[in-house]
Amino acid sequence: MYTHHYGFSGLPFSIAPDPHFLFMSQQHREALAHLMYGAMSNGGFVLLTGEIGTGKTTLCRCFLQQLPAECDVALIFNPKLNAQELLSTLCEELHIPLPDTPGSKEYLDRINRYLLDSHARGRTTLVIIDEAQNLDDDVLEQIRLLTNLETDQRKLLHIALLGQPELRDKLAQPSLRQLSQRIVSRYHLGPLPPAEIADYIHHRLAIADCSRSLFPDKLTPLLHRYSGGIPRKLNLLCDRALLGCYVQGKSEVDKATLRTAASEVFGPELRHRRGQKLLTAGALLVSATALASTLLLYRQAPTTAPAPARPVAVVGTAPKAPPAPRPATATPPAPVTADSLPAPAAAPAANLALLQQWQLSAGSGAADEFCQQVALAGLACLHGRGDLALLQQLNLPALLHVQIAGEDGYLLLEQLQQEQAILGNGQERRRVPTRLLQTAWDGNYQLLWRPPPGYLGPMSQGSRGLGVTWLWQRLERQAGSSAPKRWDVIFDKQLEQRLREFQQRMGVPADGIAGPLTLILLAHGDDSRDAPQLTLRPTSA
Repeated sequence: MYTHHYGFSGLPFSIAPDPHFLFMSQQHREALAHLMYGAMSNGGFVLLTGEIGTGKTTLCRCFLQQLPAECDVALIFNPKLNAQELLSTLCEELHIPLPDTPGSKEYLDRINRYLLDSHARGRTTLVIIDEAQNLDDDVLEQIRLLTNLETDQRKLLHIALLGQPELRDKLAQPSLRQLSQRIVSRYHLGPLPPAEIADYIHHRLAIADCSRSLFPDKLTPLLHRYSGGIPRKLNLLCDRALLGCYVQGKSEVDKATLRTAASEVFGPELRHRRGQKLLTAGALLVSATALASTLLLYRQAPTTAPAPARPVAVVGTAPKAPPAPRPATATPPAPVTADSLPAPAAAPAANLALLQQWQLSAGSGAADEFCQQVALAGLACLHGRGDLALLQQLNLPALLHVQIAGEDGYLLLEQLQQEQAILGNGQERRRVPTRLLQTAWDGNYQLLWRPPPGYLGPMSQGSRGLGVTWLWQRLERQAGSSAPKRWDVIFDKQLEQRLREFQQRMGVPADGIAGPLTLILLAHGDDSRDAPQLTLRPTSA
């Protein structure tokens, strides 16, 4: 109804699981990485749980779009099946001819032959079961038996279980411990934190081709309070609020319209929540009154020696054990030797060492898959050529291409201070003079960095979206401005000029284009992401 009024190309807050509108929060990136790892590993189960409306199904649709062409997928959205019906559905999804005499053994034999043939052709088979918390225990046991189909090297079947938090409790039962032990990756998708509410809303508006702010930042606490950070509830709330604004002829949502929308969408639930708050407030008032009375009696008590106290039984508490003594020193880090350069590592080992700096793990460090893997964690690869002064300015760990004693390979630059560098190869770490490093390094480096929200590539005049908004906000911060956030920023000539001035101050090419080098430098000072650094942060006293 209101799409034409606001100029939307579609409904920005539809509750349909459209992966095009998926907001990749940090949680969603990590959940997607877990799903991808489960699909690309040597087989077994991957478990994704989350509250109703947190985006599991939408994330699954996005996951399906990123699977390689050689992966065959069976989707099961109706978990109300018995064991034999599950096997029959699996055959239908994988286009396996059904046997003339249906039975569990006949189904299993045909599935086994199909999986062996697919494996011989270099294909992978993945089964995704949504709403898996509704599966009966005997069906879950049958699913576990499917993973017994294997070769000497790997399982022939990959299975992803998606469900609500009750699924975790179900799999914790002793009767299902064998299945639980075969889960290679687990992730629980929680609500959006308050800090991501505004980004979520403006991301969906941007996908619907709306560049102006319809939800002022001052509404963020109310939006989080009413929705609890659940994306589906947030969609319902925003959709109804925009409808209310359209009816009233308002240009943006205000508090009154948002409160009305919340009462219409969450009526009984909202009243129940308010009732709980009143009960909590009443309990606190009673407790405060009792405490005040106790203090008053205590102050009026005589100061003479008290009579021997009667023994008092304390219900529900136990004496606290004395705290365990802390060790005199923390566990020391891996030793750093001072010697010649470490032996260069091959690309896979070096890539894994770089991932560890970001506290990430991966199925493999293969060079051709590495950048795809880190993209699932919200990172990007940067390959470049420069000197140690540039790397110190970027302040991120980097893989350096070196040649030592005629052997090509990579060393990980972990720390760089003054004229000393700490280098590693995944097996050992050494502190060496930078002059020694420069004799072996050819100037080529690779590092990981975290792009800003909505970043799809270098930004220049005419660009718009969340990435340009982030760029504008960072340049405002560089200038010491406390201007309020804006969500309608367009990369214009004025923004380009400010960017050129920043680039000149930083000593990078002043081309007015926001590429990786510029964005990394603009991100400095943002410790919320806990990115690793080449130079150690100063510790506060």
